[in-house]
Amino acid sequence: MAKASDRTAERTQRLRQAMQNLDAGHFAQARALVEPMCGDGRADVILAHALAGSGRAARAARLLCRLAHDNPTARHPAQDMMTLLLRHSRIAEIEATLHATLMQTPNDIRLYDLLGEFLLLQNRMTDAVEVLVEGCRRHPAALRTGNLLAVTQNELGQARDAQALLRHLLEYHPRSAMTHANLAHILTIDSQMDQALHHHQQALALRPDDPQIHLNHAMTLLKAGRHAQGWPEYEWRLRMPGRQKHPFERLLPTLEQNTDLTGQRIVVLSEAGLGDMLMYLRFVPALIRRGARVTLQLPREILPLGTRIYGVERVVDPLRPLPAHDWHCPFGSLARALGRTSDIIGAPIPYLWADPEKILRWEDYMPPRPGLRVGIVWGGASRPGVAQAQAIDRKRSMHISQLAPLTTIGGIHLVNLQRGQHAQQMADMPEGMQLYDPMDDVRDMDDTAAIIMNLDIVVSVDTSVVHLAGALGRPTIMMDRYDNCWRWQSGRHDSQWYPQLRIVRQSRPGDWEGVVAQVRDLLAAAARHS
Repeated sequence: MAKASDRTAERTQRLRQAMQNLDAGHFAQARALVEPMCGDGRADVILAHALAGSGRAARAARLLCRLAHDNPTARHPAQDMMTLLLRHSRIAEIEATLHATLMQTPNDIRLYDLLGEFLLLQNRMTDAVEVLVEGCRRHPAALRTGNLLAVTQNELGQARDAQALLRHLLEYHPRSAMTHANLAHILTIDSQMDQALHHHQQALALRPDDPQIHLNHAMTLLKAGRHAQGWPEYEWRLRMPGRQKHPFERLLPTLEQNTDLTGQRIVVLSEAGLGDMLMYLRFVPALIRRGARVTLQLPREILPLGTRIYGVERVVDPLRPLPAHDWHCPFGSLARALGRTSDIIGAPIPYLWADPEKILRWEDYMPPRPGLRVGIVWGGASRPGVAQAQAIDRKRSMHISQLAPLTTIGGIHLVNLQRGQHAQQMADMPEGMQLYDPMDDVRDMDDTAAIIMNLDIVVSVDTSVVHLAGALGRPTIMMDRYDNCWRWQSGRHDSQWYPQLRIVRQSRPGDWEGVVAQVRDLLAAAARHS
């Protein structure tokens, strides 16, 4: 007869094997290992996940409901199920299990939150609203459900409904930092800056050490043009998990107007997207004028552009070890470091230059004169796996077919500057659209810069090409989304960063038709005067 200790060891081994199978996505094998152990708490959790992954939604739901009933104040066990199955792209199985679980326990508010979050991840916002509205109907004061619904309503362009809902929640939960922060974010989008800043302050009073709330507060300040407060607050991004990989005591301090940096070795660290770094390169000459020996850490895509900034000692790839230095400074911290000096806006335009030889070489790829050469970009670079970045990319990008009105303008030549997945849309261009397309031979943004120098105007959505064209001093029209980035401030159609930039912004979320109509008129006028 087997000893109890032997049976325990065998049980532990089966559970371990079942978990390994779950992690590998072998749901049938995991189910086979734990089904004989039904009734054991840990085995039931594994079995519920394995059943869900195997498409046995009804059985999985029964187990999940029982486990949830035993722990009514904990997070719902379906959340771990969803996390696991998302890793294995079992989208249909997740949805079926969540619906089955909700049908069995329709008053469990945790499930409305989970199903709403899942639908949002799938960009099914209308479906998410339907689920979350039902959750709020059953639980009018449900904090997380209400916040999710408000955020989703805002994404759908229902900003006023979202604001009203969040104010309603604050009547029940006046000390909810999350609700104050979400309301501040939505008010910022709606350009109600004073109210937005008030709710940021309320959120920070409740959670003074929350870096995400501080970062959102910084972006509202910067969007309102309050740089003296905004740039120091923006430093809270470095406290976000995984952001600061270098010692804080070596971070470049805030400089005064007469600070002498002679001989000081400063490494400017690669950070954020290409557009961000192209914008922040404007601050590098101020360090050099103060005597600093500057090393730039730049991605290969824009590395050659950094080498042509006068006085830069070296430019290195982020994959290579850093050289010896006295101070480091992430690109996004340069404005804070110079915030007490006269260099708060950085170097005059242009502060980047294309390679003269490449400019001449790319001239051969350009459409013939006469005619206005117009470079176009209709989609931003997406970042797979970063949900917030993907959501922004969807809002800032359009389909090439929406640029069809530009084909009716006489006297212009359209030149493609689009790269990445959005470039595939050229296989389905609007009737009558002709694009000169040099991009197959483009290796990096140094090539793109040389092409831009051969153009008369660049027309682009909010992506790195706007910053590149702006830094080169080229006339640029930016087609901007309704909930625009803080860099372009609130209510402005020009830019403090790029004097040659004209901003054409959506009057309501998703309205590219009105934007393209305005761009068409601007290009037609430019063509008449060229």
